[in-house]
Amino acid sequence: MPVFHLSHKLAFPPVHLATEEGLLAVGGDLRPERLILAYRNGIFPWYNPGEPILWWSPDPRLVLFPKELHISRSLRRVLRKATFRVTFNTCFEEVILACARARRPAGEGTWITPEMVDAYTRLNELGYAHSVEAWRKDQLVGGLYGISLNHCFFGESMFTATSNASKVAFVTLVKRLERLRFHLIDCQVYTRHLVTLGAREIPRKEFIRQISQRI
Repeated sequence: MPVFHLSHKLAFPPVHLATEEGLLAVGGDLRPERLILAYRNGIFPWYNPGEPILWWSPDPRLVLFPKELHISRSLRRVLRKATFRVTFNTCFEEVILACARARRPAGEGTWITPEMVDAYTRLNELGYAHSVEAWRKDQLVGGLYGISLNHCFFGESMFTATSNASKVAFVTLVKRLERLRFHLIDCQVYTRHLVTLGAREIPRKEFIRQISQRI
């Protein structure tokens, strides 16, 4: 499959034209209008510093339906102890910067470039991007951020500075989204961590059908 090169025009090729790995297009920009268009079509940016912007739509897609959230016994005990205080949208930029730092366990750098930080902070200012924060006393020890579009939440990244902090933030988010009747949480690609919490893979075609009914 060819990889499409984007121009300044706000448009993406159909997602079924992505490569086997899920790479759909190269180039373009990170202005809010393009990012929102991407998420509406099941596409997200993911690239390393020094690379052009790469746009992805993998098949299959990892998602979590809120009613399928799985909480282990050990995590239930952590939740009952109320070790962490969870807030929403209190320090978005701190969360995204902590996620960027968390992507450097072996010095390999981060895909959350300064341009990505600026772009998603702008989306937060516009009401599309949201953060969840886990606190121990007054210290930020875990959290995540993502995009909310009409009862679908598109998760981007999470971090934890202490055991279980990000899990508590995630579970609190899922429960809140379920109360708000959100349909699904996009987890993008397979990770064992999210599968243990109830996420599962579905075909990209089904994922696109699910979000197109609600966005």
